[in-house]
Amino acid sequence: VFERLEAGKLTLNSRLKVSKYAAGRPPSKLGLRAGSSIKVRDAIYALVTKSANDVATTIAENIGGSESNFAAMMTRKARSMGMSRTTFKNASGLPNKYQKTTATDMALLGRALQDRFPRYYKYFNTRSFKYGKRRYGNHNRLLGKVRGVDGIKTGYTRASGFNLVTNVKSRDRHIVAVVMGGRTGRARDNHMKNLIAKYLPKAKTGKRRTALVVPRPGKATQKQRSYIRLAKTMPLPRPKSGLQQLASTRTPVIPAPVELLPKPAKPKLKVASASMIGALPRPNLTRNQVDKAPTAAIAKPRARISTAAVALPALPRAANDPIGDLSAHNALPKPAPQAATITLAPKIKSGWQIQLGAAPSLEAAHKILRKARTKNKRLLGAVSNYTETVEKGNSILYRARFAGFKSKSAARKTCKILKKQKFACLALNP
Repeated sequence: VFERLEAGKLTLNSRLKVSKYAAGRPPSKLGLRAGSSIKVRDAIYALVTKSANDVATTIAENIGGSESNFAAMMTRKARSMGMSRTTFKNASGLPNKYQKTTATDMALLGRALQDRFPRYYKYFNTRSFKYGKRRYGNHNRLLGKVRGVDGIKTGYTRASGFNLVTNVKSRDRHIVAVVMGGRTGRARDNHMKNLIAKYLPKAKTGKRRTALVVPRPGKATQKQRSYIRLAKTMPLPRPKSGLQQLASTRTPVIPAPVELLPKPAKPKLKVASASMIGALPRPNLTRNQVDKAPTAAIAKPRARISTAAVALPALPRAANDPIGDLSAHNALPKPAPQAATITLAPKIKSGWQIQLGAAPSLEAAHKILRKARTKNKRLLGAVSNYTETVEKGNSILYRARFAGFKSKSAARKTCKILKKQKFACLALNP
């Protein structure tokens, strides 16, 4: 978003269209209605304060065409900055077993936001904002309570625990500190206070020796060199009995648009000394999912948590330069073909599948699926449709499939009916 504001492709008053899929994301959310729109300025405030999932998906779809394609864009940007152990699979941080990050990478991101966008970084210091008739407070409880803290972002999912990336400035000393895997919000905040008290006085004064390389769009990526000395992991005291009783609720399964689905490779999980790697999401999420991880579902909370502290100098404020006008664009453009190799469909039903052919474009695959479903509403009513990408030579094909048949005979019976309707059909064992 900041890149597009800087380039004049968006303005703070530009409106982002809300799809049915975005409106249906689980809490925390603003409650946007499908078919409505939200200003870019309000969308930014909603992310930095309330961590709104519906807003995150709306931004992703308007910029990337789909949330999965936008996640691929996020991953490429992260890697270009040196965040080598971060992989994004959605825009909000909701659980996904292939989504992961580390404390070191989040520290790099905290630096990059300030080095690259000093004009827009001020949004992370927002205490509250008003949208409609409601006022929303920031989930970051350290703002206004710990001297020098001006951001950056809290996060929570059941799989990752309570997380926080904090920026602290005190005269000529400056650090970015990261806490991951806290058992409660209070325990996470207390641990962050201890990190600040211990490491801010140790931060070197004066100019930083190594500037962070943040590649701009369209420019060649430079080799990243960043020297970070990590804080040692510290045991987190167990909370008192009954400190927080969290009521579990079943995560709603939201019907999503057809998305790309490659054959996912088995993730390589390597445990680093200052990081916690992605864990399998659990089916139940707490009602406190209102405060999600800003980037990834990280590891299941343990007795020891992951931290990082990065020394920085105080940064000057940038002069206000004008922002250009919004260029015309569609809310949901066609996803870029190169993103097909690293995107995942949000939900595929288990069981036998059928394939109705492989098309040269995503639109053509969608057309096959829509045609089949329109002609066979009752026959295909209980199954889900999706596309799977496959590379053939220098081209990409999109396989049109339905999933969720209870048995081999059910899949074959459906194929028999579809073949009479001139569809190519093949039953597949999952």
